Amino acid sequence: MRRGIPLGTAHRLAPEATFLDPLPETDAAAVEAAFETLSAFSPGLAGTSDPIDPAFGRFEIQVDGLDRLWGAEPRLVERLAVALAPVLPGQPRAGIAGTRFAATVAAGHATRGAPVTVPPGGESAWLAPLPARLLTPDPDVRARLTRFGLRRIGAVAELPCSALVARLGEEGTRIHARANGQELVPFRPRRAAERLALAVPIEPAVGDLEPLRFVLHRLAVALGDQLLARGSAAGLARLGLELDVAFAPAGTPAAMQVSQRFPEPTAEAEAIERLVFARLERTPPRAPVARLELELGGVGPAAGQQLPMFVPQAARNARLGWQIARLALTFGEDRVRRVELADPQAPLPERRWAWSAVDLGDPA
Repeated sequence: MRRGIPLGTAHRLAPEATFLDPLPETDAAAVEAAFETLSAFSPGLAGTSDPIDPAFGRFEIQVDGLDRLWGAEPRLVERLAVALAPVLPGQPRAGIAGTRFAATVAAGHATRGAPVTVPPGGESAWLAPLPARLLTPDPDVRARLTRFGLRRIGAVAELPCSALVARLGEEGTRIHARANGQELVPFRPRRAAERLALAVPIEPAVGDLEPLRFVLHRLAVALGDQLLARGSAAGLARLGLELDVAFAPAGTPAAMQVSQRFPEPTAEAEAIERLVFARLERTPPRAPVARLELELGGVGPAAGQQLPMFVPQAARNARLGWQIARLALTFGEDRVRRVELADPQAPLPERRWAWSAVDLGDPA
């Protein structure tokens, strides 16, 4: 079994396996929740929440100097497993070592609930009897190590670095360092995704959209000012509504959420308000609203733009993206299309461009 093989082949290789449909947004949300849980134990966290990344599902945690807070390292791993139990399915496997590579390999050899601990300074000796193919994910380099007769990590560690570089290039440097228990890439903690949220209760509850737009405008302006003060921009918005279902039809949910991605990251309150309200008009609440909460996600540094002095419509492309998004929300995504260049050098004119749908990026 390997990543990317056809589903039919996977069924033949493992007929007893259960295959699940991919839910990338759900998986990413679960991993972000796990990172938030782990941040209560250590400020040094690294990893990715992108399900496409090969490193997805691997959490790197700095535990140096935390023994006085959480006990010895095996005890800390037990605490982490208990904290992650309600967030992630199953029990994680843990490895403890002085280098990231050795800790990753140790985690791969661990059983669930029992971490593998590599003695301090003993990474090279612990790795020595393991297969050399663990040193690199490159299949060509793995094949060349096999041809050279280097089947164990200990045999690779005995070679001079210059010999590996001469035959394997830059990958030879990394392989030599990993085999000898050395760390070449410094640990860089991840920056947690920023979210800004603000909520306002509405008394009495209102059922019309226009009063809600007034409250939404206040929230958008307040959060937009915070973004501008930080020099940041948001990529998506989530509008949460708590409904008063006292006189609503039976089965009406007590809460609803409206989500909308932006054509580009922005801190402009009016643009955020217009697009979120257009989404709300498309899916209006089924009962009066008693509380409104606006959350901005995907917050990052705002990208600057150098405007030319003699071109008054320098940002027309950006504004066009917002207008297209609003039109798609108003009239339907299936009724609005945009033209994209496909192959400007195609001999037939009709093949030089293509219609593409408007992707509103509606997050889960």
